[in-house]
Amino acid sequence: MGARAWLPCWASLWLLALRGPSSLFCGAFYLPGLAPVTFCEPPPAPLEGSAACKSQIELFVNRLDSVESVLPYEYDAFDFCQDATEKRPSENLGQVLFGERIASSPYKFTFNKEEKCKAVCMKSYDPAKTEDKSKLDFLKKGMQLNYQHHWIIDNMPVTWCYDVEDGQKYCNPGFPVGCFVASDGRAKDACIISSEFNKKNTFYLFNHVDITISYHSGKEENWPGARLVTARLEPKSYKHTDMTKLSCEGPPMEIPADFTSKLDLIYSYSVRFEENNNIKWASRWDYILESMPHTNIQWFSIMNSLVIVLFLSGMVAMILLRTLHKDIARYNQIDSSEDAQEEFGWKLVHGDVFRPPKKGMLLSVFLGQGTQIFIMTFLTLFLACLGFLSPANRGALMTCAVVLWVLLGTPAGYVSARMYKTFRGEKWKTNVLLTALLCPGIVFADFFIMNLILWVKGSSAAIPFGTLLAILAMWFGISVPLTFIGAYFGFKEKPIEHPVRTNQIPRQIPEQSFFTKPLPGIVMGGILPFGCIFIQLFFILNSIWSHQMYYMFGFLFLVFIILLITCSEATVLLCYFHLCAEDYHWWWRSFLTSSFTAVYLFIYAVHYFFSKLQITGTASTILYFGYTMIMVLIFFLFTGTIGFFACFWFVSKIYSVVKVD
Repeated sequence: MGARAWLPCWASLWLLALRGPSSLFCGAFYLPGLAPVTFCEPPPAPLEGSAACKSQIELFVNRLDSVESVLPYEYDAFDFCQDATEKRPSENLGQVLFGERIASSPYKFTFNKEEKCKAVCMKSYDPAKTEDKSKLDFLKKGMQLNYQHHWIIDNMPVTWCYDVEDGQKYCNPGFPVGCFVASDGRAKDACIISSEFNKKNTFYLFNHVDITISYHSGKEENWPGARLVTARLEPKSYKHTDMTKLSCEGPPMEIPADFTSKLDLIYSYSVRFEENNNIKWASRWDYILESMPHTNIQWFSIMNSLVIVLFLSGMVAMILLRTLHKDIARYNQIDSSEDAQEEFGWKLVHGDVFRPPKKGMLLSVFLGQGTQIFIMTFLTLFLACLGFLSPANRGALMTCAVVLWVLLGTPAGYVSARMYKTFRGEKWKTNVLLTALLCPGIVFADFFIMNLILWVKGSSAAIPFGTLLAILAMWFGISVPLTFIGAYFGFKEKPIEHPVRTNQIPRQIPEQSFFTKPLPGIVMGGILPFGCIFIQLFFILNSIWSHQMYYMFGFLFLVFIILLITCSEATVLLCYFHLCAEDYHWWWRSFLTSSFTAVYLFIYAVHYFFSKLQITGTASTILYFGYTMIMVLIFFLFTGTIGFFACFWFVSKIYSVVKVD
């Protein structure tokens, strides 16, 4: 849905599946549900295997969205031409959560049959009728906010390709409803289509489309029929006066800002077919992806970011390992010498370093939820990299992520229970309930409030009540019981054994310098992980809020791995400095050090909102920040869990290799 904002790396996951077909579809191998459809001229001819090629081409319409509003709307909301049969293909969970509302349209084509200036329907508006006035006002609002059509032919987007700077072409998987020239002469970007769109305080409706469908013939491969490889259109505006005598020439269809006289809007289209054997069916998405602006800059930025992060990570690891090696050798040498010497540095706090933390219940709950999110993200990204979550199978990526999250309640319960038992907690019932309900409950409450706003605004992104009940059923019927099962096995296990004993009386912590105090260390700890992802984050936010396509699975997965490394190393390094300063309160600090990256993420999202987006309206602003908070919370749990377990392993390791009396 247009207002969907989820965690940065994985929130993008649910929008990213756009590259798989080009790399995996070859020969006779197709992923489930992605087999090509063969078309031929009428009458349809039977093919091998009792299948038949199709002669009729259906055009489906999806929701309309805008970069100036977070609220998408169904096609029917704008009073366009309707299909009398109104067939809706079945939608999976991912499509519903994304706000996709695909419906049939009255635009019907016959393969290889050209049509010129064919009428679709006429819509009449009478200023004396309140209903007509409200319909026309809504259509004007759509043009004023630059709402975009999204049409689908043979399960691929119908694109509008136009020239951009440097002579390159940009293929947009959508086209505007129309354009508006304000009273001061300022016009929407869509008005560049024609120099005739110059009258002030006037709306220009794109009531005609010239559609070009390219197909790959099977003659060369010796199979009958043809397969569609591209579908492009050019939006036009014509002032038709008679449906029986259409002429796609002349002045544009003007709609004055003041609706005072009766108005007839006639919609029409032209379609032509062309053979193109240079494009294979398996790579028919490539022309859209390759035309995306700034693609080369994006690749260079990603590579540059990866090189910098890898270099910094190597430096951190080298310094840490060399320093630790000297520390351990010195401590063991002191222990083996005959002269008793006073302990110093991180060894001095060995009797307090594994003292259970305050608020151990909450920390264990966070760790359980973070583990669940980490495994879900890793598996979803891995499957996406292999190409199993294709754009042709709409909503598959989102559905996969949600199903994985539901099924991963067991590791969440196990980790939470095991850590809580290690923290010497005794309220196991409260721990299990909080693990199953706290964080998912916060996300669902936020999501429900955002959905209420969408309901009130009549947006297509509003989740139907039945789907909400289905989500609750999955949560309480599958995820919660699995969390209880995981917690049962977690509590049955013995607590994690520490390499050193804990003293009964806590040691006093000496006065700390500014840089070893908790807050400065936590603030500094999130800088390096954020530096690893902020370039990717820009393109991910573009894909979510500016409706651009994101398709670099390989790079995203690599950045995901680098993020794990940087979160781990930054947390371990700062933990080492704090232990050397004889501050043994590392449990919460290790979690918060890496999870503070989520705060930088929020700051960047605020900057992106004010500097890059053109979103207007109170509802859209609330929706943006509401979904961003879900994004931030999930990222907070994910990065914090990574940092904590890296630090836990590090502390256990260094105290197990030194001799302690």
